[in-house]
Amino acid sequence: MTIFKKIIDRQIPADIVHEDDLCLAFRDVSPQAPTHILVIPKKEIRSLNDIDKGQDKEILGHLLVTASEIAKEQGLGEDGYRLVINTNEHGGQSVYHLHMHILGGRSLQWPPG
Repeated sequence: MTIFKKIIDRQIPADIVHEDDLCLAFRDVSPQAPTHILVIPKKEIRSLNDIDKGQDKEILGHLLVTASEIAKEQGLGEDGYRLVINTNEHGGQSVYHLHMHILGGRSLQWPPG
């Protein structure tokens, strides 16, 4: 069981900013920007490589729409923000439960690292 599943199940506390039937969003405990929120599906999907093309399209679209709404609610809409999905070891994924980072509140450099 991943730390994200434990957060979904309320076994570990988190600073939750959004929850609905399909996803949960909460502040990162080790923020890389003034605003750093993680958006995760409630369905356990290991990584972007493990999506089911037939069943997960709704969830993936919902994650993007929700991230956009959260970014606007957090005041990031005008200046901009970055959405990041790390996939597997070389992509920087450290928790193997699909998740999207919303980063903003400062100028973000490119390339990211």
